[in-house]
Amino acid sequence: MNREQIVSVVNAMQRAWNSRDSQGLAAAHTDDGVVYSPIFGEIHGRAAIEQTYRDLFAAFADWTFEPLELIVDGHRAAQLFTVTATHTSDLFGVPATHRRFKIQGVLILEFRDGKVSVERRLYDFTALLIQVGVIKAKPAN
Repeated sequence: MNREQIVSVVNAMQRAWNSRDSQGLAAAHTDDGVVYSPIFGEIHGRAAIEQTYRDLFAAFADWTFEPLELIVDGHRAAQLFTVTATHTSDLFGVPATHRRFKIQGVLILEFRDGKVSVERRLYDFTALLIQVGVIKAKPAN
């Protein structure tokens, strides 16, 4: 894929992020796509990937994905981002805390046949858990 094609896929994903469209986000992935996620672990296949987006938007109803810099290198891209959201529903047995969080991260995307074949979601999951009050941390001295 060339840069313009990759940018087009990433832009379509951003429109889906903006509308919290699980199906639209999953459609950007190949049928046999793989996602590595701090929250969901290793996910295989478009249907399972779509479920992670549904679970994410259920737990964080106001999830806002703000894209930052997009770096494209051959058939790969790195999408830097900021996310803000409120923990509004149960996630893996943790009841909603109704606390907001803000994290930064990067999506490492590999493309094949016009779609994302591998996605690595990298962000500070511990910071998210601290901000929503699931775990406590002592401040550094």
